[in-house]
Amino acid sequence: MVNEESKPIRLLIAASGTGGHLFPALAVAEQLSDYEIQWLGVPNRLENTLVPESYPLNIVKVEGLQQRLGIKTIKIAFNFVSAIFQVQKLIREQQIDGVFTTGGYIAAPAILAAKLQNKPAILHESNFIPGKVTRFLSRWCSKIALGFRGTAQYLPQVTTEYVSTPVRSQFLTPQNLDLAIPDNAILIVVAGGSQGAVAVNQLVREVAPNWLDKGAYMVHLTGNNDPDVESLNHPHYIHLPFYDNMAGLLQRANLAISRAGAGTLTELAITGTPAILIPYPYAAEDHQTFNAKVFVEAGAAVMYPQASTTAEILQNQVDRWLETPETLQAMATKAQELAIADSATQLANSIRSMIPTEINIKYN
Repeated sequence: MVNEESKPIRLLIAASGTGGHLFPALAVAEQLSDYEIQWLGVPNRLENTLVPESYPLNIVKVEGLQQRLGIKTIKIAFNFVSAIFQVQKLIREQQIDGVFTTGGYIAAPAILAAKLQNKPAILHESNFIPGKVTRFLSRWCSKIALGFRGTAQYLPQVTTEYVSTPVRSQFLTPQNLDLAIPDNAILIVVAGGSQGAVAVNQLVREVAPNWLDKGAYMVHLTGNNDPDVESLNHPHYIHLPFYDNMAGLLQRANLAISRAGAGTLTELAITGTPAILIPYPYAAEDHQTFNAKVFVEAGAAVMYPQASTTAEILQNQVDRWLETPETLQAMATKAQELAIADSATQLANSIRSMIPTEINIKYN
C-alpha cells in the first residue's frame, strides 16, 4: 500500500555578518512562512542575536581569505573545506530541498554544498558590483537575483532577475517614532550602517551645531566604536549607538547623511528619504560608490567621497537644502521611484519557482 503525504519544503538560508546580508534574508524568510527554514551562520556575528528566536541557527567556522599567504591562510582554507562537508551533512540530515543566500563568504560553502548534493541554490546580490563569491560561484547557482538592474552586465553567463533588495516588513507600513522630536521640525538622520562610521561622525559633529541652532533636530546613530560619542551636547541632538525602529526614523526624516550600503539605500528609497551619501572608501571594489551613483543619477541623492569632503562642503550643502525644502521634496519623490515595495515577495516567488514541491511516498 502506498500513502502519499505532502512534505513541507525545507530551505537553508545562508546569511551572515552585517544587516546588509541579514535583513534582506529575514524579509524573504517572512514570505516563506510555509517553508521549514534552517539558517547558516558563523560565530560571533549579528545572526547569533537576530536569528535564533525565529529559526534554527547552524554555525560553521568560515571567514574571508586574506590578501597575504601565511599560516592563517592554511587555517582558513581548512575551515572552508570543513564547512562544505558540514553543510553537506546538514542538507542530508535535514532533507534540505534548496539553498538561498545573500552573499558574503558564508555563501561559498553553502553554494558548493548545494551543488555537490544536487540541490538548487539561489543567490541575491544586493550591490551594483557583484562580490567575489557571486562572480566565482554564480555558475553553480540556479539563478542570481539582483538588487540593481545594471548588475546584470557583470554576470553575462548567468540567469539573473532584477528584484531590488528586500526590506523588513516594518518599512512597508507607517511606524510611530518614540523620540522627542516636534512634528514640524526638520529632522536630519546620520547613520553609518550597522558598523557605524567614525569618520562620518567626526565630520558631522563639526557642523551639526549650525543646523541645530537653526531649529533642526538630529538623530545620530554613532555605532559602538566612536571615541567622541559624548563630545556634542545640544537639546536638539540625540545620539544613539543603534536604533531598532529605523523604519519609523527614516519615514520621519527630512534628510539622511549616510554610507551607501545596498540595504541602506533600499531603505532610503522605500521611505522616500533624500540623502547625502558618503561611501565607505574601503569597501571591496569600491562597491558603495557604484551603489550611490544609481541614486545620484536618479536625482535622489548627492554623493561626496570621504577623502575630499570637508565640514564646509557638508555645511553648505545642507544649508542650501534647509533654505529650499521643495528641493528635498523633489528628491524624496525621485527616491521613491527607485523603490520596489514587494521585493521580498518577488524574491520569495523566485525561490519557489526554483524549488518545486516534492511528495514524500511512504510504504505501509
